[in-house]
Amino acid sequence: MLKAELIAKSPIRILERSIEGGLMAGSIGVIASRKGIGKTSVLVQLALDRLLQGEKVIHVSFTAHTSYVIAWYENIFSELAKRRSLEKVDEVRDDLMKNRVIMNFAQEGVSIDQILRSLKAMIVDGGFKAKTLIVDGYDFGRSTKGELSKVKAFAAEMGIEVWYSCTLFGEEPLVDKNNIPVILREYIQDIGVLILLEPKSEYIHFIVVKEHDKMNPQDLKLKLDAKTLLIAET
Repeated sequence: MLKAELIAKSPIRILERSIEGGLMAGSIGVIASRKGIGKTSVLVQLALDRLLQGEKVIHVSFTAHTSYVIAWYENIFSELAKRRSLEKVDEVRDDLMKNRVIMNFAQEGVSIDQILRSLKAMIVDGGFKAKTLIVDGYDFGRSTKGELSKVKAFAAEMGIEVWYSCTLFGEEPLVDKNNIPVILREYIQDIGVLILLEPKSEYIHFIVVKEHDKMNPQDLKLKLDAKTLLIAET
């Protein structure tokens, strides 16, 4: 399979059609679940889809070392290439990774303003015109609504989309009657797309909680393979 076919047949296209064409620049998307369900895998697959289309991606991790993040990209890309019998695998991989930058921050000891200044320096001063920002390992329990509002304003200024992971923890119920995670309720106005990952016996189901101005729209019909952690159709 050629790279163009891989892009066209990606389940990410189903996700985009289901959320009115995608996340869009200036918007924030969140993938939420308990720890170890597959949030990072989904974020990496979203990033790889953008990279395959020739776009630049910045991946910010608040918990994992750069080498660990790189391993995620290598493993997911290898699984995708093998499943789709991608041609010129090494050449495609090398081409993709030129357009990816990985940054690490500690949530304690650094302000959101400092982080955004670093990102702006990379995008504007460094000429790395990213279209997508991936934020993994961010603890919403130690954040404030004002911080996410600043990120949303930054996304609009830079013309980028931002995808977060959010780990749900504690005792049930973790979500309210509208399926909104309790930890995210005060942030919901700044979130454009919110997706829950729900573990089933043999796979992990995608539940769209918010799709821009709609709450709990129709079923996304996507799942995460429990073994490979690749996104697939239900």
